[in-house]
Amino acid sequence: MAGVKQITVLGATGSIGQSSLSLVRQHPERFVVHGLVAGKDFNRLATLAHEFKPKIIGIHDQTNLPVLKELVSTLDCQLVAGAAACSEIAAMPVDLVIAGISGLAGLPSVMAAVRAGQTVAIANKESLVSAGAVVSRQAILSGAHILPIDSEHNAVFQCWNGWKGHQSTDKTNGKMTELSHICLTASGGPFLTLPIGEFAAITPAAAVKHPNFEMGRKISVDSATMMNKGLEVIEARWLFDLKPSQIDVLIHPQQAVHGLVYFRDGSIIAQMGGADMRTPISYAMAWPDRLDWGPEPLDLAAIANLTFAQVDPDRFPCFMLARQALEAGGIAPAVLNAANEVAVDAFLTGKIGFLDIASIVDSCLSKDLDGDLTMIDAVCAIDQTAREHARQIVASRYVFKND
Repeated sequence: MAGVKQITVLGATGSIGQSSLSLVRQHPERFVVHGLVAGKDFNRLATLAHEFKPKIIGIHDQTNLPVLKELVSTLDCQLVAGAAACSEIAAMPVDLVIAGISGLAGLPSVMAAVRAGQTVAIANKESLVSAGAVVSRQAILSGAHILPIDSEHNAVFQCWNGWKGHQSTDKTNGKMTELSHICLTASGGPFLTLPIGEFAAITPAAAVKHPNFEMGRKISVDSATMMNKGLEVIEARWLFDLKPSQIDVLIHPQQAVHGLVYFRDGSIIAQMGGADMRTPISYAMAWPDRLDWGPEPLDLAAIANLTFAQVDPDRFPCFMLARQALEAGGIAPAVLNAANEVAVDAFLTGKIGFLDIASIVDSCLSKDLDGDLTMIDAVCAIDQTAREHARQIVASRYVFKND
């Protein structure tokens, strides 16, 4: 078993950060916190700094910097603020960087860590959806290792025994040729059995009630539309260097099986586990070992039945749009992600209906948007252009809706 690992947690006050730090709390003999980064929650960041005694902490929002500085004044740690300074923390040499900042805001710090050749446990799917080509290319150049934290991708990672050498340009490294395809599972969200004719009346309150997990409002809506699974398919393409045709999805309401790997000899290896995110996080943190953190065992007898079904394209058009964006390649995934974020926000604030989410994303994908994916600045420019186009569509529909 490896020695003590130094870790940096990006998004320390969010759900991924909190789950990661709970494992550090349980195993101080295995992990030491080097750096903590948060977005706005300076009070929580200060509390964590006092508990874990990191060498450096950073906050993106500089508004409350004077207050934060006072709160940590008795600690022997460096304090920085602003996006650029926080990205520099991600590049500081440690054993593991946990990338838990949500949205495209997490991309600069992910890139900084990858450029520095770090081992990065990534939960920020937007970085790979919008800039997968850039991140993957840089990982090859720097020798960085990218470990997935999302439960489905982590399941595939476990099934392929850590996917030795999956970042390598040598496609035979790790016996990649033995694999046929992979499969991610999806719960189907809260509207799996709701008649499609009733979708127009779906409210934000109903959409955020996930049947299995407590999640943020945006990701809960993405689960309801299955856009979240579509984004995960795009993410899987870059994580595992697979063709779109090699990534399948099955509806699995029980959520006991998280991912499967199909081999060319007819064998299938599946990873199973409970719904606790600490399971995939612990695997990434301890990799290539495992961490005994005392989880509740999965009770298959209590579940009794495991069911699987294909994704219905009529019920989940957002999922199909994500697959189309992946097939199209280029800037399409970045446009998809940006348009979806704007549309979901508009739905949650009552400006558009549930069915408008897919319609707006489709409109943005159909628009002849231009750009390249060679640099992060270019990706961000594409993102902003797509968001502006989506906002214009939302504004026109909102005005019409209130006339």
